[in-house]
Amino acid sequence: MTVERPIRVGLICVENAGRSQMAAAFAERELAERELTDEVELISGGTLPGDEVYDHVVTAMAEVGIDVSDRRPRGVGVDQLKRCDYLVTMGCYIPEADPGSLAGDAREWDLPDPAGKDVEEVRRIRDAVEEHVTALIDEVEARIEEEGASTERGRSGLRGYLGDVLG
Repeated sequence: MTVERPIRVGLICVENAGRSQMAAAFAERELAERELTDEVELISGGTLPGDEVYDHVVTAMAEVGIDVSDRRPRGVGVDQLKRCDYLVTMGCYIPEADPGSLAGDAREWDLPDPAGKDVEEVRRIRDAVEEHVTALIDEVEARIEEEGASTERGRSGLRGYLGDVLG
C-alpha cells in the first residue's frame, strides 16, 4: 500500500548520540519488517550533535542484534522538523521542537539520557525506546492503512458514480 507522500517521522534529541540513534535503528527495523520503508521517511538528528554514538549504546544495541557502530550523530534543522508528520523528542528540551511551531504531531518520550550511565541502565533505556518505537510504528501503520483505505473508497466511489453517469 502506498500513501500519497511518505509520512515523515522525526526522532531527535540534542546530541543524536544515544536515544535518537536507538530509536532510529529500531524504527528502521520495524519499517523493514512491516514493508513500510517506501511509505515512511525517518529523520534522526540532534540540535547540537555529538562527536560519536556512545560506546555503551553501541554495545547495548549489539546485544539485540542491531549494529549502530558505523553511525555518526548528525544535525537536524528547523525546516526538517517543521515538515515532520510525527516529531518525537527523547526527553530533552528542544526549543526547535515546540509543538506550537510545528504542523505535525509532536510528542516527548520522557527517557533518561544514556550518557554516563552503566550498561544495565542503558539496557533499560534501550528497551523503553524499543517499546515506544513499536507503538509509534503501530500508529503510523494504522494511518497508512486508513489513508490507503480512504483512497480506495474514494476511487471506487468515483468509479461507481462515473459508471452510473456514463451508463
